Amino acid sequence: MSKSEDLIKNLIALPHEYEWLDFKENWFSKDEIGEYISAISNGAALCGREFGYIVWGVNDASHEIIGTTVNFDKDVEHEPYKHYLARNLKPSVAFEVEDVLIDVKRLVLLSVPAAKSVPTKFLSQAFIRIGSSKEKLSKFPEWEIRLLNTLSNGIPTIVSMAAPDYAQELTFEKLFMYYGAKGVVLRKETFKKSLKLLTADGRYNIMALLLSDANDIPIRVSVFSGKSKADTLFSVKEYGNSCILYAMDKILEYGDAINIIQADERGRISERKDVPLFDYEAFHEAVLNAFVHNKWLGLNAPMISVFTDRIEILSHGGLGLEQDVDGFYKGVSIPVNEILASIFLQLRLSERSGRGVPKIVGAYGRESIRIEKNFIVVTIPFNRINVTPFELNEGKATERVTIKATIKATKVQEQILEKIQGNPHIIQSELAELLGIHRVSVAENTSKLQKMGVLKRVGGKRNGYWEILK
Repeated sequence: MSKSEDLIKNLIALPHEYEWLDFKENWFSKDEIGEYISAISNGAALCGREFGYIVWGVNDASHEIIGTTVNFDKDVEHEPYKHYLARNLKPSVAFEVEDVLIDVKRLVLLSVPAAKSVPTKFLSQAFIRIGSSKEKLSKFPEWEIRLLNTLSNGIPTIVSMAAPDYAQELTFEKLFMYYGAKGVVLRKETFKKSLKLLTADGRYNIMALLLSDANDIPIRVSVFSGKSKADTLFSVKEYGNSCILYAMDKILEYGDAINIIQADERGRISERKDVPLFDYEAFHEAVLNAFVHNKWLGLNAPMISVFTDRIEILSHGGLGLEQDVDGFYKGVSIPVNEILASIFLQLRLSERSGRGVPKIVGAYGRESIRIEKNFIVVTIPFNRINVTPFELNEGKATERVTIKATIKATKVQEQILEKIQGNPHIIQSELAELLGIHRVSVAENTSKLQKMGVLKRVGGKRNGYWEILK
């Protein structure tokens, strides 16, 4: 397979057209093609891509290969058409046109370099793609400002983009505690530089805001009483407005808590089989990927929605700039937020093996991951045997577990119980140190265990002891 054929197949596999990508069938217009080259060139620059593309011979709705008869080698106004285009593009654009044969059908691939220092113009007019339409750049001042800023300063990232003015007085005590709990040294003198928390002009950036003690980025888990968002909203759990590392941990703990273990006695001969409600590893990887690859520039956090038959985990921003669909599903990971990904790696929250997406696909198939232009949704279906986690009862959603099912303690809670069993007189600060978690987390989990009737505190904080009830 030639490089161009492989490129076209990757482009066709994308779910939509983009600011840098357009599909045509046999359409040909002498001047409009030049306008499209301007729009695609400027769109590629806005999206941080080296090239943009127009492919003839592909249906723009279905992406089906149908072939084309369009001809770029013909003469227009007594000169070769390619020369006509090149002469009227300013600054000079080294576009390339190539005939490609796929499935015995002729396609034409037009590769357009991204605009560099100034917008690309055709016949002295700059164009841009807004959605799937081509427009004059001058009609959209906000896009013109954005393009000029991108051409001057590069693509905005959570490192290069400053946090809002109201968020320039940040503190990072929780971040230091999180690093300490993971056994990683974070030096107060150098952490802002090593974690790249400052812009070139010394202001706190979006990365700093995400890792700070307090921010205004809510991260919600919405629980619905039915199978769609049209059903009654049972509850909304807030985990954001603080360091996203803690927020992510709490969401993972929540997932672990609702992952009810079911007793499968179907066809039982000897001992029963315990079956979880869902694959926790797939859930874990989906949440991790959502945080690492989310487009945080708009201060929009990942969204987790829990329905009666599934969990949906949505991250904003779609695929990374250089990520292709086939590579994505194979686990060839190209982080949307490279520096944030390196922090997760440093804290051993993730690894570079690219196992996340293949783990999800292995558990639930490719159809469990829906890739859209501006977001990605991972669906974790429930494997119910005799458990109805959210059952309507007189119009109100209530959690119910059958006699044959048991509620599983979270991994943190199991670790706490294990340490208490070995030393009933252990105090919360000692538990926090042994488990490598914050003392607040220990307090929250011991409180939950007491409410569940699993743990009891006898006596005072200093002189008392723990009693495991069951």
